[in-house]
Amino acid sequence: MTISRELLAPGMSCNHCKMTIEKAVKELSGIMYINADPDSKKVTVEFDDKSVTIDDIKNSIQNAGYTVEG
Repeated sequence: MTISRELLAPGMSCNHCKMTIEKAVKELSGIMYINADPDSKKVTVEFDDKSVTIDDIKNSIQNAGYTVEG
């Protein structure tokens, strides 16, 4: 089943941050869509919950060096 979630990454402040977060999350299997918006600090992700969990996504963002909320 496809799940859509919105997370906050308060430390994201520029396009480099955006690209770093998006690249990290895209490496996970089951990611269908990812958009990190440095202006709103929001990370929107759509994923197949049979392949990846929201905790996997959060961990991926944290491992890229960003705090994540939501």
